[in-house]
Amino acid sequence: MSDAGELDEDELTNASGGGNGNLTAILFFSFVAALGGFLFGFDSGVINGTVDALQTEFNSSEAGTGFNVASILLGSAVGAFFAGNLADRFGRRPVLILTALAFTVSALGSGASSGSAGFVFFRILGGLAVGAASILCPAYISEIAPPGIRGSLATLQQLMIVIGLFMAFVNNYLIAGAAGSASETFWLGYGAWRWMYWMETVPAALFFFTLLFIPETPRYLVAAGKENEARTVLGRLRTAVNIDDKIADIRSTLEKESRPSLSDIIQKHTGQIHPLVWAGLGLAILQQFTGINVVFYYGATLWQAAGFTEASALLTNVVNGSVNVFFTFVAIALIDRVGRKPLLQVGAFGQAVMLGIMTYAFGTAAVAESGSLEMGETMGLVALVAANGFIAFFAFSWGPVMWVMLGEMFPNKFRGAALSVCGVAQWLANFTITMTFPIMLENIGLGLSYGIYAFFGLVAFAFIALFIEETKGRTLEDMSREAEAGIATQQP
Repeated sequence: MSDAGELDEDELTNASGGGNGNLTAILFFSFVAALGGFLFGFDSGVINGTVDALQTEFNSSEAGTGFNVASILLGSAVGAFFAGNLADRFGRRPVLILTALAFTVSALGSGASSGSAGFVFFRILGGLAVGAASILCPAYISEIAPPGIRGSLATLQQLMIVIGLFMAFVNNYLIAGAAGSASETFWLGYGAWRWMYWMETVPAALFFFTLLFIPETPRYLVAAGKENEARTVLGRLRTAVNIDDKIADIRSTLEKESRPSLSDIIQKHTGQIHPLVWAGLGLAILQQFTGINVVFYYGATLWQAAGFTEASALLTNVVNGSVNVFFTFVAIALIDRVGRKPLLQVGAFGQAVMLGIMTYAFGTAAVAESGSLEMGETMGLVALVAANGFIAFFAFSWGPVMWVMLGEMFPNKFRGAALSVCGVAQWLANFTITMTFPIMLENIGLGLSYGIYAFFGLVAFAFIALFIEETKGRTLEDMSREAEAGIATQQP
């Protein structure tokens, strides 16, 4: 293996387009998988511009509105839990195809719902798809990518998530602007908010059809005993590599178990959960506890609470989404050069600082008789800049890098199981933050709410320093063997 962060000679030949298996094929397969991230982002962000319309349409309470928004996250937790195990049993590609179908049905049903019960059902279905996509898309990319460019390719997932969020914000802004507001009637006599959901069917259909043209991953095929198929796929991806040696390398990290299972995350000699799984759980939970999705799910509501008009709040979301997209490109440029751990540390500290500024800005604002905040022009600008600074720090660090780390840090023999457990934790943390924000907004205000999120930014900084190891430039098989070696040295 070459030095960390550099492709070896065979990988360089392949990544530069040498041989029949070339960078073009790897990029195409990675892009198709990352379309699941686009739908993840779009489906998560589209509700941002419909919160008030849903509350009016369904006559919901504050708690009911919070559940309408957060219901997708319950589905996401379930989807993340089962997707990894289903992918270990049936393959990554078939489960991704089912995910694309679930996105389509959810988009159609959410927009057609006549009450909260039906809406929640279809949002949970969409959540199943989001949860599955959140762990399978980066895992698929990690399993087909050469180690020297694996981080950049896996970051495509997060890039597509933020582009999906951005397009959801643009979608909401344009439709609400054309109709007058999200609650007004739009095309064919249907409410504008319904069309915001129905627009998702276009990328969902594209995801489904392009998935028909990608192969299964070599690591799954070897684990399933389909080595001839694995050889064919490896030939398409990296012909410069000795395929038989690569098959043997993958098999060596799987041979102790005939097939991966959820129980593999338990160390047999101690009966305890593998330390890497605990590290992954910490990453997954802390990504959410800094409050990033409060900005994306409740952005319009948040800025209206700060005194912005609906149109200005929706436009602010578009600006937030643009910042998110730009700084995700920064992550792509840096992740295989700087490494994962430094980006996570800088991001955590930067988020904490920006959240601290927002805490001060919102905490010192006067409260009008209507209940909205009255911020001076200067302090309003400070809050807006800090919010976008917060998004920027997240976008080049915890946004993409957390998913990249989860896709590559676990051994081959229990990658799917560990991803399932960490996926559940991530989405339950997301649900907790999303469900509690309206209640916190009502009872303790924006200032103290952001102070709590800032505290978790500092916790995240300390966690990375103490418990996370760098994965830059290392093959999945090398990391698998190192993890097993670590277990062996702990045995009495």
